[in-house]
Amino acid sequence: MPNTSLRSANAPSSANAARRGPLATPAEVAAYLGVPVKTLYQWKYRGIGPNVHKVGRHLRYRWSEVDAWVNAQSAYDLTA
Repeated sequence: MPNTSLRSANAPSSANAARRGPLATPAEVAAYLGVPVKTLYQWKYRGIGPNVHKVGRHLRYRWSEVDAWVNAQSAYDLTA
């Protein structure tokens, strides 16, 4: 019988993601992407960066959404 728990369905896709934890600070995401934190704030303002969530007064990113955003930024269409 397949395991249908939410935890396994939302499990990170890589070993690296498993070590990161579910949420990241802007500084962690900036270091991961190799951009300044200020760039993340500009992307948030323009609505073009990874999806960001407010936790209280703090901004947090879901690693799974950051990875999905990076994958969507591919310069080449590999399906053609």
